[in-house]
Amino acid sequence: MGNDAPLACLSTFQPLPYEYFKQLFAQVTNPPIDPFREKIVMSLQCPIGPESNLLKPSKDQVHRIWLRNPILSITDTDMLKNNKYRDWKTKVINTTFNFKEGAEGYINCIRRICKEGQQAAKNDYQLIVISDRVVDEKNVPVSALLALGALHHHLIETRLRMKVGIIVESGEPREVHHICVLLGYGADAICPYLAFELAQSLRDDGVLDLNMTNEDIYSSYSQAIETGISKVMAKMGISTLQSYKAAQIFEADRWSKLNVLACEGLTRYMMAYPEIEKDSKILRNPGHYHWRHGGESHINEPGAIAALQEASTKNNKNAFEQYRSITHDSVKKCTLRGQLEFQYSENKIDISEVEPASEIVKRFATGAMSFGSISLEAHESLAITMNKIGGKSNTGEGGEDAERYLDQDPLNNKRSAIKQVASGRFGVTASYLANADDLQIKMAQGAKPGEGGELPGYKVTKDIAKTRKSVPGVGLISPPPHHDIYSIEDLAELIYDLKCSNPNARISVKLVSEVGVGVVASGVAKGIKNAGLPWELGIAETHQVLVLNNLRSRVIVQADGQLRTGFDVVVAACLGADEFGFSTAPLIVMGCTMMRKCHLNTCPVGIATQDPVLRKKFAGKPEHVINFFFMLAEDIRSIMANLGVSKFQDLIGRTDFLKPSENRSLKGNMLDLSLLLKPALELRPNTNIIGGSVKQNFELEQRADNDLINKVQSPPPLMPPGPGRILSLFNK
Repeated sequence: MGNDAPLACLSTFQPLPYEYFKQLFAQVTNPPIDPFREKIVMSLQCPIGPESNLLKPSKDQVHRIWLRNPILSITDTDMLKNNKYRDWKTKVINTTFNFKEGAEGYINCIRRICKEGQQAAKNDYQLIVISDRVVDEKNVPVSALLALGALHHHLIETRLRMKVGIIVESGEPREVHHICVLLGYGADAICPYLAFELAQSLRDDGVLDLNMTNEDIYSSYSQAIETGISKVMAKMGISTLQSYKAAQIFEADRWSKLNVLACEGLTRYMMAYPEIEKDSKILRNPGHYHWRHGGESHINEPGAIAALQEASTKNNKNAFEQYRSITHDSVKKCTLRGQLEFQYSENKIDISEVEPASEIVKRFATGAMSFGSISLEAHESLAITMNKIGGKSNTGEGGEDAERYLDQDPLNNKRSAIKQVASGRFGVTASYLANADDLQIKMAQGAKPGEGGELPGYKVTKDIAKTRKSVPGVGLISPPPHHDIYSIEDLAELIYDLKCSNPNARISVKLVSEVGVGVVASGVAKGIKNAGLPWELGIAETHQVLVLNNLRSRVIVQADGQLRTGFDVVVAACLGADEFGFSTAPLIVMGCTMMRKCHLNTCPVGIATQDPVLRKKFAGKPEHVINFFFMLAEDIRSIMANLGVSKFQDLIGRTDFLKPSENRSLKGNMLDLSLLLKPALELRPNTNIIGGSVKQNFELEQRADNDLINKVQSPPPLMPPGPGRILSLFNK
């Protein structure tokens, strides 16, 4: 259902520093690897210890410790700390400080770690272990990530990094993402001792098999982490750990100031060692995944879900206002767009002068939810809805039964206008392609960037297998890469083939927002005439880069990702989006209660299930979804009237309608939103982005200057159905 919890840079529940980092992934220009089918090329073996000069081959190059994977057991770590191999020496650096020193002590501790590490390298220590083992009621641990990152870069700056190996011994890391961030920022090996000790405690309490040995626990945990690391590396098209280590291929999610991270670390410590002894030892559940009362905010909270279902089933405008108010409060706490507000015009217009809702809803589309991931009843209801309002529904990657697109009943048309082509090619036939208004190539998906789709075998019924040209009961996995697309040229060839199969369809490429997506979008736009890209940061970057390269008038940008209210849609338009995709909201309208168990085939309202008994409980109707979209469109019209805009097209790219909110949280006020709101034309005169590099004082084609300025100030009308112009941007 997507991640609707707050970004780490906005969370008030002391997220670990790892949560501020998002793993980058490959799309189009550098394909990901399929870590399961191509396992033979994956390797997590890693040598640790001093590295000799590669330009001067000698026997010293092989005098290192060789590990099968970077996860060390407690026993192995103790052995390395007391290492006597070839007269090697190991320096253990304490990463804790006295609680009374406060935030300043946190920062000073990091400085001390760097100095001790530098001195150890100078004193010919071969291994450095940064350890928080002595943490207790008086000693606070510094985040292992911050200690590691600071030490790693300090040793690089002092030209000592290759003289030592760095091992992290900490109770902080436990998840795959934690381990990957540590490896990405310089760790040679990691001992997550608290994870092992917790597993041992569960065994001793009888929760786990009493016959499990410590070695069994280590093997099981390290195998799970090893699989996870392989999948993460594969997202970037990296096959060996040595290439991934210290590569720092992460996007810092609006990184907070160090003193804020220090305060969050101290807060976590005080919760573990409170001054007043509590009568409960139960750990809090802040609701990072499921909504919990008093926990993290979620865009899809129970009050909003109830109000939305009340509004859409009864066409109750008061309930919609309640839904809009609750949701907007959540959006402020969870998202970047929530840190923005509108600069309303002094020249407001009457709402009667604004473009009618019947035209606005034509810009709406449903997300790519396949028949298989959701039930036939839900899938067909969405298609009927969009055909009635003039929008578009998306088949997803599961194909579409020919009966749906050949029998187009004017009052009950179940045909999906957007046909998706994914890496698994499920259900893709000549007839399928020929009966589409848009053909969408899925290069990546917001829910699982860099990974392929997966449908468990117990969901593959006879009808689904028939539609997907597969076998009932056999699980279906779309590989992370398209095995026929390994460059932008390969993508252009597929685009050409799709155009040949259906000359009248627009061609869309679905990308996921990340750093540099604008350059990828620019390349895609040159391969097609139509494009669709991701949300907030992705939309802003894409719009700006396309304008800089004289390509903006040739493409349509589609945004998708937790769009809920008119505020969301208008912000997306002001940042550069032309069209808008909705996935979760229509499902909620049709009865979804956000159980977040979609993969288990046990959906109690008959949406995300293929169980015939549960499917009978589906109560959603196309009319309910139509009510929602028209109430949403009226919400948009109200905002447009206050902005003094009569045509929706006049919103696109108008960042001057946005400004940072004056009522942001403490962490929200630390965000620099200036580049997000930068008008594309201000970037253009002396700068052009080509192939990822920036060339100053580059003159754009003079013959296009005036024409481009006119097009950006008054964007072109939507392209009529024709040989393709779309780019879709999605986030998680």
